[in-house]
Amino acid sequence: MTAGPRFGLRRSRSSILGWRGFRELLFATPLYQMTLAGRAPDAVRGTPPDPWPGDKEAAAALMNGEYLFLGRRIALGAAPWSAIEATPEAAQSMHRFGWLRDLRAVATNAARERARDLVSEWIETNGRWSPRAWRADVIGERSVNLLTSFTFLAQGGGGDFATRVLGALARQLRHLSRAAASAPDDARVLRAAKGLIYGGACLPGREACLEAGLGLLEREVGRQILPDGGHTQRNPSLQLDVLRDLIDVRATLVSASVEVPFALQSAIDRMMPMVRALRHGDGRFALFNGGIEGDDKIVNIALAHSGSTGSALSSAPHSGFHRLAAGRAVIIADVGAPPAPGSDELAHAGTLSFEMSVGKERLIVNCGGRAHGDDPWRDALRATAAHSTLVVDETNSCELRVAGGLGRRPSDVIAARREVDGNLLIAASHDGYAKAFALEHKRTIFIAPDGSDVRGEDALIGSGGRAFAARFHLHPDVKASLAEDAGSVLLKLRSGAGWRFRASGGRLALEDSVYSAGDGEIRRTRQIVVAGALSGQGALVKWRLGREGVRR
Repeated sequence: MTAGPRFGLRRSRSSILGWRGFRELLFATPLYQMTLAGRAPDAVRGTPPDPWPGDKEAAAALMNGEYLFLGRRIALGAAPWSAIEATPEAAQSMHRFGWLRDLRAVATNAARERARDLVSEWIETNGRWSPRAWRADVIGERSVNLLTSFTFLAQGGGGDFATRVLGALARQLRHLSRAAASAPDDARVLRAAKGLIYGGACLPGREACLEAGLGLLEREVGRQILPDGGHTQRNPSLQLDVLRDLIDVRATLVSASVEVPFALQSAIDRMMPMVRALRHGDGRFALFNGGIEGDDKIVNIALAHSGSTGSALSSAPHSGFHRLAAGRAVIIADVGAPPAPGSDELAHAGTLSFEMSVGKERLIVNCGGRAHGDDPWRDALRATAAHSTLVVDETNSCELRVAGGLGRRPSDVIAARREVDGNLLIAASHDGYAKAFALEHKRTIFIAPDGSDVRGEDALIGSGGRAFAARFHLHPDVKASLAEDAGSVLLKLRSGAGWRFRASGGRLALEDSVYSAGDGEIRRTRQIVVAGALSGQGALVKWRLGREGVRR
């Protein structure tokens, strides 16, 4: 699905970037800063609901002068907002003020004083527009976090502190009301809309922000949330983030006695079954398109607050995911087209990849992702070879642009599902190798009713290419050993359960791999590889993954 044009006109990526560049030059001028001045609210109408738990470890680090970011501790020193700028991605995270929830979870006077100090210093050092701290989605999140923590911050802080915070919020909301609709065409524009809605609902005199935010939200929900409940960026953990934002907006509207738009409620109802579909048996997410495993506790809170009772989707044709659940085994497969331009900044070249878990243990995985642009692992993890799928000549099935997003990509991705007597099968294909190698990749995956027998075929139809490799990455907790005759691989889960992988149509080998769950750590692991030469007649790899000790 291709993202629709804005304002009735389709503009090229270069023209959009040029327009944004011009706007940024304008925003930096003293004249523009003067337009942000005006009367500030003298109070808030109430504190919006916030059901999400804070991180007390992150709060402890912050009180000790460090910012905890993706497992790293960044020293803040005496000038935290200057120090953090040396790490751009961490700076952008800190500018969002999510750490207020962490300090609020500690709920001590020391935590409150630390929060007030950081907010006061931010106002002094970042009170004027800057491209990182004043990006529309960053302002949106910061406004939400300030308003949900306002009572916590203001208690004991005196009237001057509250006045400064409300004045700073007013300036930012004036800018956000102008810049929100120009945020990137992905989940970031929803965060900008959320900030407008919170500002309009909580601050007297800002009702126009509420109206503008609701209009933007309804437009973007209709565009970004697909009929099956999936999000256009096709990132499982981002799916949850967007759902959380929508749940928060609904709760805030109810608290403010504002009618909840039908489009918002409908989106929440559709998204929850999709969230369930993308979870493994451990309650956390499969890793596609830069997603992370996430926290199963947060998912459960979202389930509780969504009000939706829909079960996990087995087939999501608009989003392009299928879930095969049999016995204790779960297979989640990406058999859809890559995200469309505008939604593909973090997209991976993982078409037809899959993951598999048994109970609460992961067995077959993708290598994961690194969402931040300054991470040296990011592009390597976006590659086709970092996914449990087939690769031709070590070439990505989508072109990965250095600046983010995709260039060349499959134009035809087809998937079908069948169920007979409890046996589940999906058959899918993509043409991502058609132009370069005149090859089509077809994959079928079958799972028996008890989940103990999984079989698959990977076929290359066509005449090009020199070599192929079908890769099956293993979770780091899986121990793998290649049989002496190199005819099979024995896999042992941490629980002691054994599985055996067999294949024909190529050489079977065990190679090194890595795994990034989203906690900042890159873990070493192994991958099963079935590789062979291409000689103008395509290839056919048949593979089987069976539970040891089960008669068939």
